[in-house]
Order: sequence, then structure tokens, then C-alpha cells
Amino acid sequence: MSDVTGTTDVHGMAQLTGIPDPSIASVPGLLQWRADITPDSILLSCGDTRRTAAQTLERVAVTGGLLRRHGVEQGDRVALMASNRVELLDLILGCAWIGAVAVPINTAARGEQLHHILTNSQAELLILEHPFLAQVEALPSTAELRQIWLLDEDEVVSVLPVPVDVIPDDGLAVEPVAVGPGHPAVILYTSGTTGVSKGVVCPHAQFYWWGRNVTAQLGITSADVLHTCLPLFHTNALNAFSQALVSGAQYVIGPRFSASRFWSDVTASGATFTYLLGAMISILAGRAPGEHDRAHRVTAALAPATPAGLLREFEERFGVVLIDGYGSTETNAVISASRTEQRPGYVGRLQEGFAARIVDENGLDVPPGTPGELLLRSEQPFAFASGYHRMHDATVAAWQDLWFHTGDRMVIEADGWIRFVDRIKDVIRRRGENISSVEVESVLAQHPGVRDVAVYAVDSELGEDEVMAAVVPVDGHQIDFVELVAFCEPRLAYYAIPRFVALCPELPLTENGKVRKTVLREWGARRADWDREAAGVVLRREQPTTVRSEGASA
Repeated sequence: MSDVTGTTDVHGMAQLTGIPDPSIASVPGLLQWRADITPDSILLSCGDTRRTAAQTLERVAVTGGLLRRHGVEQGDRVALMASNRVELLDLILGCAWIGAVAVPINTAARGEQLHHILTNSQAELLILEHPFLAQVEALPSTAELRQIWLLDEDEVVSVLPVPVDVIPDDGLAVEPVAVGPGHPAVILYTSGTTGVSKGVVCPHAQFYWWGRNVTAQLGITSADVLHTCLPLFHTNALNAFSQALVSGAQYVIGPRFSASRFWSDVTASGATFTYLLGAMISILAGRAPGEHDRAHRVTAALAPATPAGLLREFEERFGVVLIDGYGSTETNAVISASRTEQRPGYVGRLQEGFAARIVDENGLDVPPGTPGELLLRSEQPFAFASGYHRMHDATVAAWQDLWFHTGDRMVIEADGWIRFVDRIKDVIRRRGENISSVEVESVLAQHPGVRDVAVYAVDSELGEDEVMAAVVPVDGHQIDFVELVAFCEPRLAYYAIPRFVALCPELPLTENGKVRKTVLREWGARRADWDREAAGVVLRREQPTTVRSEGASA
């Protein structure tokens, strides 16, 4: 059921009116609904592949049939390890079609992390691209695996004790399994930056609500072409496909993000909307002007963690409105700005269908304007993940008191706008003060010689945190460390000004484009190119009075 109708515009393009009803809140339900309403509209593009909604449905049914023919049953986990390609999306959707659970794995995973994911998921079938086979062959064991299929080889040679074969092509279309909105569709493993990776169990309806919520929040329509270069093992890229299903838009799987190629890629795809992360925005903004800066059709981008100082500059240069927002693999599109309303430095407002609290370390609500941990709850059925796969203690800890504890330190202002302060684990504690690494990064990023920056805690001789910054200079610019400190002094509290600075050609990034601060912390102060105290630089800022900073404690 739905309150949606299909129409045709003056150019013969299929259009959608309205939204699908929650009664079809499953991946098979959404695929069938879209194919019924606009069967001939282009739904999916990847490289030379272009498929209508009806053709996409048929391919998913055949892929589901292939998996079932080779022993995959409802509830089984299927591990997938590949770069962005149409077959990877087919397999994720094909699993959902027959009630199996896809486990897309970060292609950078290896060693203990990869072994943990395969063991924890209990996947018996692994499907991967040949370049990643060596990462599996290096493991001490192959966990529960009984079979490995390769996506891109005609001949297979492997030292593994389990059969390794080319993926069969003997699938026949099958009818979808009747799955409920709360049944698991995908398990997405976290990066494991604070411990072992946790498998986030994402139910079918979570994707329905991602599609419906973001489509409404960002004004996506059936006239849009949604281009993503983010990896399909990441919730962002998967949810973009849900948005295409719900809105009637076209979904384009682009190649991996490349700053030199990004604008030409979106130009070639005809994209009107795209998806960026904060680090990507900084990288694009830091490049010299090019012929494709305005040659594209992109008007807006979903851009979580948008650097406040780049919001207007990016729009003026590229003609793209950056729309900040907040959601995680465990939650949904809970906080969002809009195309017409943004506030630099703020992620947006709480969206309809969700409840939020900001609490202190004792779980007590704090007044508006006061930093604390963000807790979330959904009023939309099965819009949040159902827990961490086979990790009961971690699930209970994250969903204390039936609120999801995000681990993010945030502020809700009196007018409802929400500001991200820092990950709680990334808050730096120096001289009894809490320092937000995000706020220090924001100031340093305003320096004309800084292209990119990450701020993090390192150990000091006093047994507490010291502030360190890894700085990527603008091409050809020489960083004057003393001048950099002078730039910070009128903009930061004295205790937040970095003591250590390391110069880097690039910041270490995850496959999702996020800064790997764990790597930077491991480097520690020994990698610093400059130590303010060793250099004898004394801050001009007066020492603090008895007034404490907001949220600080002794």
C-alpha cells in the first residue's frame, strides 16, 4: 500500500507523487513498489550499466535465486568484500530478497579485524574481488567459511583450505521471502577505533526510514540524479539507494573519491545531488580552480561534518549548497539542516519522529546551551539498528534506559539548533579544562596556509593531555609555527592552543574519508616537527581567572 501515484512529465520521464506507505517497509517491498509505480524509469547507473526499476528488480530476483540455489537460506550471513561495483549492490539486495543478511566488509580490513568480522558474523560464504583474497589468505584461520567466490577472475589459484571458485552464473529469478520490517537486512561493522569492530544489525525498515526521512529533509525528487563515491560497505552509500527508491530518483555508483576527478565524475553522470564528508569538502576547497568547478549540474550535497568556515565559500565557488546533518549506522537521519536554512557550525535541528536528550556523566539532563552526551530515541518503528551482532554487553551498554547513547558530545541551543562539540573519546583534558578538538580544528583551518588539519591528545610529562595538531599545508606554503600560534591566540582559549605541531603531506583517512585519529595518537608527540614549550614560545594570553569554561570540572 502507498499514497503514491506515477505520472509522466512533458518529456516522457516517469515522475512520483507522494511517498510509500510504511506497510512496505522492507527492501523487497521498496524494490517492488518502485518497479510497479515507474517500471521504465532509470533507477541505477554504474559505469556502462544502466537499469530501469523493472530491470533492477529482475536482477535482484536472479541474484537471490543464485544464492538460494547454492545453499543460502533465510537468516544466513553472506560476507562481501569488494570496491564499488554493480555486482556488490546486486548481492546486498539479493540477500535481502531471500531473507539472508549481507555483511559488506571494509576493503581495508585485514589481520585481527578481518578475522574478527568473519568469526563474529559466522558467514559461511564470502564473495570478494581477487585483490582482497590475499588479505583472507593471511589470516590464521578462515573462521566459519565453507566457500569463497571471486567476482573478477576466470582462473583461481589459492592456498586456502576452503574452496575458492569463480562466482557461478546459474541463478534463476525467485520470489522474495516474506520478511518483516524488523528482520535484519545488513550487518555493518564499525571501524573498531575504541575496541573490536561491532556488527551493527540494520533491519529492513531502517533503510525505508532512511530513504523516506532524507528525501523529505533534503527535498529530493524524481528529477534528481544521486551520485555517490562513498563505499557501499558504508551506511551513507546504501542509504542513498534507499532515497532513490523512495523519491523516484536515479542512483549513480561512482568511482572512489578522487579530488582531481570528482567534479568531472559528477559532470559526466549528470548528477544533481551528491554526498560528501567533511574531509572531502576541505580537500576540494583547497584545490586550485578548475574547468569543472561549475560545469556540473549538482545543486546540493548531503555533507555531514561540514567545516563551518567553508559553508558559504563552497557554495559561492562550486554552486553547491552543503547540507549538514547527523545520523549514524545505529540510528537514522535524526538531525538535519535544509537547502534553505543552514547555520555555520551547527548540524541542524532534531527531525520529526525522533526524541533527543543531552545528559551529563550521571545521565541527568543539562540545560540548553550546555555540552553533554547526545541520547536518541526513535518514534518510527525499526528506524534504528536492533543492536550489535552477538555482542550482548555492547548492545546493553549502548541502549541504556532504552535510549541510544551516541558517544557524541553536543549542545542543543534554546532555539533548537544543535552543535557538535566532539566525540567524547576525542575530548582533550588539559589543565582541568575540556577542549574540543573540533573547535581547535575549526580555528586552525581558517589559517590561509592550512589546507587540512586534525587535532588530538597526546601524553604530557605531567600525566595529562597535551594538544597536538597534524597540519597539511597549502601547496607551496611554509608554515611559520610562531605565527600559527599568534593566529590562534585571539581565537582560542590559551589552554586550547596546540603545543605540538606535525606537518603532513596528507592526513591518514579511512575508506570512508574520515581522519584516522587512532593512527595520529599512536604517532604521538615524537612525530612533532615543533614543540612550543621547547621552542620557548610564551603565550601572550593572560592566565585564566577563577571563572571556569563551560562544561569543565576540576
